[in-house]
Amino acid sequence: MNPVGKALWFIESHFAGELTLDDIANGGCVSRFHLARAFEAATGFSVMRYVRARRLSEAARHLAGGAPDILAVALDAGYGSHEAFTRAFREQFGVTPEALRARGHLDNLAIVEPIRMNDTPLIHLEPPRFEDGKPFLVAGLSERYTSETSAAIPSQWQRFGPYFGNVPGQVGNLAYGICYNADDAGNVDYMCGVEVSDFSALPAELSRLRISPQRYAVFSHREHVSTVRHTWNAIWNQWLPTSGHAPADAPNFERYDEKFDPVSGMGGLEIWLPLKG
Repeated sequence: MNPVGKALWFIESHFAGELTLDDIANGGCVSRFHLARAFEAATGFSVMRYVRARRLSEAARHLAGGAPDILAVALDAGYGSHEAFTRAFREQFGVTPEALRARGHLDNLAIVEPIRMNDTPLIHLEPPRFEDGKPFLVAGLSERYTSETSAAIPSQWQRFGPYFGNVPGQVGNLAYGICYNADDAGNVDYMCGVEVSDFSALPAELSRLRISPQRYAVFSHREHVSTVRHTWNAIWNQWLPTSGHAPADAPNFERYDEKFDPVSGMGGLEIWLPLKG
């Protein structure tokens, strides 16, 4: 079973009690850093947002069934007060616990059911090559995303389009989609950018990022760009656990060369995964 499959089993077996990311990562037999990235790639959720959604969904079932004591439901869901539970419940479902109990059904409620994983191959993943990456500077547009808002990344690329080829000091014709400053809650900064020789002449609206020297495993993604998460999923959940390598807490990126067509989304790209050691 892959790390996310183990983690999902652990969550479903233990979410009624205290759970931390370290607990779940231990259940998945990987580091918390590895699990956080693998889980999002496989499910579209951050680990702890999934735990929260599952707890609130089970609470919603109890309330729709007429649970008499909302505070008891809140405590079972891991909340220390009626107020904290109500805030989280309304944020998740758009209704209060009292309103759901009064209406007595779950119709049109966005209940999060258990995600089921199996051990079938995720996709065919070509063996990577290994590169010792040089340090370089990147300038571009940067936004912070959660796992739930990352669907807006294509529109970020659309906004960056007019800059490509016109960034002061641009080096070459490669474009980079860089993930950095990720945290355990599933938040990450994403930059659409290009390599530059220096930062001195950049317009104020462009962000700046220094990439340090790093060892990488480099994977090819040859399908439509919209399916790139499938390749990331296979890297984190299929290749890494058996590779003998460990991921480094450093920026990872997608690299687009002249073969990539931003209009059709075809032409392929490379995924550069930083490694320890």
